[in-house]
Amino acid sequence: MLLARALLSLGLVALLPAATATNFPFEETQLSEDDIGNFSAIAFGDTASSSAGSEGVSRCRFEPGDRGWPTDQEWARLNATLEGRLLKPVPPAAACYPGPYYDQAKCDFLLGLVNTTHFFLDDPLTILTTWPEGDTCFAVANPTGNCTQGGYPSYVVNASSVKDIQLAVNFARNRNIRLNIKNTGHDFSGRSTGQASLSIWVHYLKGLEFVPEYTIGEFTGPAAIIGGGLEAWEATNAVNATQNMTLVLPSWPTLGVAGGWSQGGGHNNLASLYGLGADQFLSLNVVTADGRFVTADVNQNQDLFFALRGGGASTYGVVTSAIWKGYAPNAFFSGLTFSFNTGPTKPGTPLFSSPFRSAPAVEVDDTETFWNGYNAYLRFSKSSSLAGGYGFGDANNLGNDSLSFIGSFLMANMTAAEATEFIRPLFATLRALGINQTDLTAATVPVARIQSPVGDTINNRVFSSRLFPRKNWESSAGFDKMTAAIRKTVEEGGYLFRGRSFSPNLDVAGYPGSSAAVSPTFRDSLMHATVFIPQDLTASTTSEWLAMHDRLARYMDGLRAATPGGGAYLNEADVMEPNWQESFFGSHFPRLLAIKKAVDPWGVFWAPLTPGSEAWEVNTADGMPTQNGPLCQTGK
Repeated sequence: MLLARALLSLGLVALLPAATATNFPFEETQLSEDDIGNFSAIAFGDTASSSAGSEGVSRCRFEPGDRGWPTDQEWARLNATLEGRLLKPVPPAAACYPGPYYDQAKCDFLLGLVNTTHFFLDDPLTILTTWPEGDTCFAVANPTGNCTQGGYPSYVVNASSVKDIQLAVNFARNRNIRLNIKNTGHDFSGRSTGQASLSIWVHYLKGLEFVPEYTIGEFTGPAAIIGGGLEAWEATNAVNATQNMTLVLPSWPTLGVAGGWSQGGGHNNLASLYGLGADQFLSLNVVTADGRFVTADVNQNQDLFFALRGGGASTYGVVTSAIWKGYAPNAFFSGLTFSFNTGPTKPGTPLFSSPFRSAPAVEVDDTETFWNGYNAYLRFSKSSSLAGGYGFGDANNLGNDSLSFIGSFLMANMTAAEATEFIRPLFATLRALGINQTDLTAATVPVARIQSPVGDTINNRVFSSRLFPRKNWESSAGFDKMTAAIRKTVEEGGYLFRGRSFSPNLDVAGYPGSSAAVSPTFRDSLMHATVFIPQDLTASTTSEWLAMHDRLARYMDGLRAATPGGGAYLNEADVMEPNWQESFFGSHFPRLLAIKKAVDPWGVFWAPLTPGSEAWEVNTADGMPTQNGPLCQTGK
């Protein structure tokens, strides 16, 4: 019996009795053999025979103009089966270009107030980093070129049920059409888009139910059942209202909880206390490549359960809902933010958002003092991570020989007094180094702070990432090599170096985290860092883009050399990451590849930099690593 029920967006928030778990209403509507009838294009597949209609006729997925591309009548029949939920959208920025979609008012909106709204998150095509699409249609006041569909999908299924997803998967597989999965568009490598693809848009599969006590395997405790399209802000606000549970959620409010964030690992502010996003799954409901709707957990479909928890998104199936670990009592953070620099900080410096007030920046006399202070922060971050904390640290080159640093510590479940005392030794060290940082008093904020639904802006910057192993902190030589490489990257390279310090080891991951596909490298790291190219690369030429990327890659090679045994975080990585199989997945890669071949022998689900992706490649006309080209088999 439901004890409470309230609407959450298009889904439900409910409190269920102990040990109860049910499917959401949208999961009860499923494809049956009677629905298929004589429409063979939507028939289920058979992994045992890996036979899929026209699959294998062409080396490449069919595109408009190919003889194998479905006719308008076939698309219309699919749309009728979907009850009108098949979309054929054009890029929103088409409103800025001469032609049938020109709309000056909409263009002005895209160039102005759009960033204060949820528009981009609720658009079926938009991805928030657009260069992977090919930058074929971006908003600009005075366009000089044309707007084309480019690397965006040709059709989108606005999924409202498991049946919708099954229809899309079966149609794409049987008709040799490229398929991709999209939720909110938070993607930096092109997993959520693709030229001439059929896209499954799970954004509106909302739903959230709380279970006070749930038992599976060795786990007994509070849990939540979350819809595949649920965003972090929606879950956070619901948790805040219940006041009786903590959930590990993305720190960015508009990220999808059960999608690419957690399936690729899922770093978060509670990672040193409760582990990664991937560690929170207790069970998943999934539509697999044969079109079947299955449950994966510790008792059934265990290989799929393993792979979906850190083995990469958009490659094993479409997650429609998940059962998620909860923690009691409510968690809270106590923390503070501080900064120092070698000159006045420029307006608009790209720094992270902190929930705590920061004292005015302390100016230091020279770059040596600056880097000594940064190194002190980095040494201290090991202590904070092992104490259950999460550290942010931006070291930035502002030009004109001016460097800035801003750091923040969030100490989970420490009182303000405890956090203040814990961090005080760092400030004493900074003062001894000549950085006149006074002691600051920590403030306390709840983990589940009320968040706004308003969205994100498109940011077309390119970056690379690195996981820094704990062993670099365990010897003076290793630490010095690491910090020297960071300094060179910022000071000589001119890049922003953003470090997030946390320790998501197996001890804090808990059950069943030890059986997740998260790379062992991630478990043994103390910092995940991203290095940003300062410029937005929208409208850059191919040669300009590649030159900037090659320059960044040289500095990243220096960081890699200084951190042997490290890796990279799949969700925030360079799409041209060298030896990505080892870097993202470590020793788990062979098993993940075997699982991929078993559950998807057709290669229905394809996304760059995921197990099995080597068997396909996008043939771009300009040689760029985008999704703006045909998807073809490589023979690997």
